[in-house]
Amino acid sequence: MLRKHVYLSGRVQGVYFREHTCQMAKKLKITGWVRNLRDGRVEAIFEGSKSAVAEMLRWCNQGPPAAIVEKIEETNEAYRGDFPDFKILPTK
Repeated sequence: MLRKHVYLSGRVQGVYFREHTCQMAKKLKITGWVRNLRDGRVEAIFEGSKSAVAEMLRWCNQGPPAAIVEKIEETNEAYRGDFPDFKILPTK
């Protein structure tokens, strides 16, 4: 199992990025969360199988149709199994 903490930059707010991310995460059986940041980025934590998280990151490189992802910063973290499902959190 794997845990990734990611920050996405570009046109990633106002394009339903969080909603599409949540749908894709549930489809891939990934747990964690996604939220907007006040600086215009999107932040997320993904936990799941190595292959599911890799597929989620591939999807994040493109995002939903109206998004333009310019940069993804990702950090490996120790898998903790903290999340029962995948959620959209309030803006931080």
